[in-house]
Amino acid sequence: MPSSSPGPSAGPSGSASPGPSGAAAPGRPGGGARIPAGVVNLTNWKLTLPVAKAGSSKAQEILQPQLANYAISPYFTVNGSGDGIVFQAQAGGATTSGSGYPRSELREMTGNGAQEASWSTTSGTSTMTLRAAITHLTTVKPQVTVAQVHDSSDDVLVVRLDGPHHLYAEHNGKDYGDLDNNYSLGTPFAVQFVASGGHIRISYNGVPKVDYPISSSGDYFKAGCYTQSNTSKGDAPTAYAEVVIYRLEVAHG
Repeated sequence: MPSSSPGPSAGPSGSASPGPSGAAAPGRPGGGARIPAGVVNLTNWKLTLPVAKAGSSKAQEILQPQLANYAISPYFTVNGSGDGIVFQAQAGGATTSGSGYPRSELREMTGNGAQEASWSTTSGTSTMTLRAAITHLTTVKPQVTVAQVHDSSDDVLVVRLDGPHHLYAEHNGKDYGDLDNNYSLGTPFAVQFVASGGHIRISYNGVPKVDYPISSSGDYFKAGCYTQSNTSKGDAPTAYAEVVIYRLEVAHG
């Protein structure tokens, strides 16, 4: 089973690669990036970690410009081939105030990472394209969310794997369209969200799969590893889900 084993966690400050302050190491064709920002342009993202911030039990956030040179093993790092960002969240990890589940997950921002993105499904066109692989799942409750559209209060539509094989679009516990009923861990796949005209459409490996009518505002994209389990579900604190993202792009028009 392809995966990165969880190891000793780095301190909350993470680690930066050598180089000029604020400058991300560029990715090279075929891989070779040293830090996550060398794989994906992280300018307009912030990161939520399953690591408690100082003086709190709640999850730490990493914003720009710190994110430009940031990595913390095993939660947010680069894979061995240097062509993917590894996101990992253990069942015993810190959580946000709005969820009981841990995450290593990016949240869409604007203004070079200074402001939180906020858009509407009824105005313009908002697109997120990603190429990813789910490489590991928790044991007792093997579920992970890889990507989502979120509004000002809750998730609107997410891509989730119910282990070990069912990859689908979900909202509030309801299946809104199967993407792959025979997914194998470690297999890369492409997903695209397009929000426009009061609909969210999802394509999987280039094939349209979901057309979900919804009028919502305060929307933004999220991507990474949002583990859908915790110790109260019976998973060990070190049980983890893991996602590798090879490509992540957002466009608005």
